[in-house]
Amino acid sequence: MAFPTAVNDQVTDAVTQSNVKVIGEAPAFAMGSMFQSLAHSTGILFENAVAAQQQQNTLAQAASNQGVMQIYSLDTTAAAGASEKVAQTGVSDNLTSLLTVLNAFK
Repeated sequence: MAFPTAVNDQVTDAVTQSNVKVIGEAPAFAMGSMFQSLAHSTGILFENAVAAQQQQNTLAQAASNQGVMQIYSLDTTAAAGASEKVAQTGVSDNLTSLLTVLNAFK
């Protein structure tokens, strides 16, 4: 002790040691708190990723459902005409008939 006091030396030593203990444990508690915060943030990150995947799956199912509904709602003649336009299967028939007409004028 630096100077004599009216308090017992054992009491002073106990208080001093508890203060040293608190100061010595402070970095460990700070690191523990930081690790807990990091773990919590990572958990929230994964929760958000799972929620986004679920929403994407829902949107994909809805888009597939809309496509199937459009396919089933087409009229058969309209579908045949559209597929002929897309595949351009009627072009060769048109060219053949045009060639026949041109040969008729010779």
